[in-house]
Order: sequence, then structure tokens, then C-alpha cells
Amino acid sequence: MAGIVFEHPLWLLLPLLFLVCMRFCKPRQEALFFPGAAMLQKAFAKSRLGGNVVKFLIVTAFSLALATPVIENEVTVQNDKGYEISLIMDASGSMEENNKFGIVKEIVEDFLDKRKHDKIGLTIFADFAYVAVPLTYDKASIKRLLKRIDVGVAGRQRTALYEALFLSSNLFKDSKSKNKIAILLTDGMDNTGTIPLDVAIKTIQKYGIKVYTIGIGNPGDFNAQVLQYIAEKSGGKFFMANSVQKLKAIYDTIDRLEKSEIKANKYVQKKHYFQYPLMLGLLLLVGFFFYKNRGGAVA
Repeated sequence: MAGIVFEHPLWLLLPLLFLVCMRFCKPRQEALFFPGAAMLQKAFAKSRLGGNVVKFLIVTAFSLALATPVIENEVTVQNDKGYEISLIMDASGSMEENNKFGIVKEIVEDFLDKRKHDKIGLTIFADFAYVAVPLTYDKASIKRLLKRIDVGVAGRQRTALYEALFLSSNLFKDSKSKNKIAILLTDGMDNTGTIPLDVAIKTIQKYGIKVYTIGIGNPGDFNAQVLQYIAEKSGGKFFMANSVQKLKAIYDTIDRLEKSEIKANKYVQKKHYFQYPLMLGLLLLVGFFFYKNRGGAVA
């Protein structure tokens, strides 16, 4: 929330103009001197000072009201025409080596921060695959879950890569988005046989999903030919990473390649507060006139 701003700030000069006028715009009056006049002038001066202070407060309150104080809030309305992206992450035992899984989570969190107006889903696989988060705009919930997920959550010994690709593809079954993407990251090869590769490929083609595959680790840790094949069949791209810098660069590259041009609608919501100084000024004005007409003050 922003601070208070004024729609018509020039009105704030009115109190200054009032002070200048009080100093240099005094009316000329005929003077009449008689014994005891000095004492009477002192009494009048004190009363006049009090009256001038009240007048200044009245002018200040009205000037604040005329300047129109407001608090502006920028309201963002999310657009549902962005990308839909499924993140498919290997959480098998080998991802524990050199803290690979922890590094991937940090990079994925940074990727999530960049995809403000997209739906994101998360699928985890190891001995078996499961959808951890369906497609959602709620990036905060995905980030909270990522902090709690670690290697071993789906087993440690095997790699159900094709099963993960198949389950993730079914997230898009009812999707109407024109931009469907999956990012599949692994450091191993499928060795469960629960879902045939051709079935997984047909599913991603059926729903029009572009798959970016990422093999991390040393050559031979993963099946580069299969990952390349999945990417080619879906219209995506295959990447290899053997360092943190390369892995981060890959996610940055995917972010640029699939940058959504859909922008969220933004509105400025204004809340006006002119009524408060206006009410104060009116109360002071009524009180001043009431007091003056009772003879208790001198204008």
C-alpha cells in the first residue's frame, strides 16, 4: 500500500498565502488614543492572536480538503490465458549425490517467481510417480511443498520416468490453454516398466504438450537418446547439465523461449480522505463564529 498523495497539491499553498496576507494585508483603521489604551491594546492583541490561530487552522483544514488526499493501491487482476507448465522432477536416490535435488529445488523456485501469470503443476517420481500439485496459479503453495519434499519421498531405488511423463500429461486433459509445457528433469533412466515409452509419447502428443527434457550429471547417468526423442516428438528441446551454472542457464533459456506475452490487467484503486479535513474545518469555522458572536473573540 502506498502512502498518502494529493490529487491537487497546489491547494497546499493556501495556508502560506494566508500567512503572507495576515502580515502584509492589514486593513487601515483610524486610531483613537485615550488613557489606558496600551493595556487595552495588549488585551486585544492576545485575543486577536487566538483568533488568528483558529483562522489559520481553518484555512489549513480547508486547503487539505481541497488538495484531496488519497491512498492509491495498484490492483492486479490475473489473466487465465497464460502458459500451463508441468514440472516433472526426479527424486530418486541418485539425486541425493552432491545435493543435486536441493540445488534443483532452489532453481525451480526462482523459475516459479518468473512465471507470475502461468498455471504450474508439479509431479515427483522415483520408485513410482505421483502428482504433488495439480495445475494452479498458487505458486506459494508449490514453493512451500518443495521445501518439504526431499529425496526418498517416492522411494530411492528406481526411476519411473515414463510413468511420471504419462501422469503429468494427464494434468492437461481438460486444459483449454494453447500453451502447454512440461519440463522433465532426471539424472537416471527408466527402469520400472510401468508405462511404455510409446504410450507416454502418444499421451503428450494427444494433449499437445511441448516437453523440455533435462539430463543432469555425467554422460551415461541418463539416457540422452530417450530424452532427445521425447523432446523431438513433442516439439520441445533436450538439454544436458553437469554444473549448477548450466542447470540455471537451462531454466533461464526455457523461460525466455516460452515467455508469455499475456500481461495482467492493472488498475489503480483510490480511497479519498478529503472528508476528514473538511469536517474538521467546518467544525472549527462554526465554533469560531459561535465564539465571536458571543463577544469572546476579536476578528
